Amino acid sequence: MPASIMAQAKYGSVKLGIFSPGATSTGFIIGYEGGKNIDEFLSYGYSIDWFHKSYVDENLVNDFNNFNNLYGPNSTLNELRAKTNIHAIPVMLSLTGGWYVADKTRAFVTGAAGLQVLLVYYRNYDNPDNDEFKSAFDFAWQIGGGVSYEVGTRSDAFVEIDYHNAQPNWQFTVQDQTGRTRTLERKFDMSGIMMRVGVRFFF
Repeated sequence: MPASIMAQAKYGSVKLGIFSPGATSTGFIIGYEGGKNIDEFLSYGYSIDWFHKSYVDENLVNDFNNFNNLYGPNSTLNELRAKTNIHAIPVMLSLTGGWYVADKTRAFVTGAAGLQVLLVYYRNYDNPDNDEFKSAFDFAWQIGGGVSYEVGTRSDAFVEIDYHNAQPNWQFTVQDQTGRTRTLERKFDMSGIMMRVGVRFFF
């Protein structure tokens, strides 16, 4: 995109890729970013992404095993109790700097901060066939960089890699068959690497 147009343009981007947070295995992530160019080098914007994963929380299985002293066949019950379905939705404000490295090709670096929203469907401890819902929040930050290429006069294609950091959590109390109680913490390590490709449109 010519620098004279770029310096005045608003933009919208669609991003697709993979995310590898500490809490789960790698999964698919999709997002949208909007913003405005300050000049031909700097821009600011906002973004919202969505990551979904169903998994067994092995850290929680270990906590339940240690609490109940249940091993062998009974550990299967704790695996059922630890089944988790999460929707991670980071909402961020960003600042990006970019510069030409070749004809129609720009490198860029970006930093962002905002809110990590986590929607969690998990199993009830006493009745693990039943689902419960909980939301958790945490401050999130992100840094990254990439390369974009001018496809047309008002469109770019790009690849980027980012590191995302957030650890939403909450505490809860469980009780075993003898009436003994213990307070446990569920911490979701949503820190990890994102690798994405996308298309950016200027208007």
